[in-house]
Amino acid sequence: MKKINTIAILIFLLLFSINGFCEDISTEKKAVYDLTTKDIEIIEKRLIGSIISNSDYYQSKLQEYKVKVVIHGDAYKFFMKDLNNTAYAFDRKLVEKKTELGKRLESLSKLYNVEFEVCEVGIKNRALSPKAFYPFVAMVHNAIIGLVDAQNDGYAYIPID
Repeated sequence: MKKINTIAILIFLLLFSINGFCEDISTEKKAVYDLTTKDIEIIEKRLIGSIISNSDYYQSKLQEYKVKVVIHGDAYKFFMKDLNNTAYAFDRKLVEKKTELGKRLESLSKLYNVEFEVCEVGIKNRALSPKAFYPFVAMVHNAIIGLVDAQNDGYAYIPID
């Protein structure tokens, strides 16, 4: 009888260990980037580079990496397909890199399933048109709501300013 109890305990522990291992492999990792920077180099390194690097890491571990980017502050200009009639039209560095940057951001959306959300209140306050933004950018009522909702859905908070 003692031998049967020992075997049952070992089987239970083995099943528990396997279940824990499987859960760890299949666990979905989630991050929400709070993007406010006006610096194009920060966008390229800390946003684009980070998302690609982290996605590749989690993919190598057979884990899904879900990303949301909440855009507000000075970061609007990077997500606009049309800079005409805005103060951003005079940002020479942005205008020079705009086409390439737009393609890279779109590829994050398509290849890495990154969700981009722009603060509606902020774009209204800056008199920007929602139609001026890339089609892969969704509107969220305000940045705080976007960040709160994402964090309550289990997304880790990552500020980029």
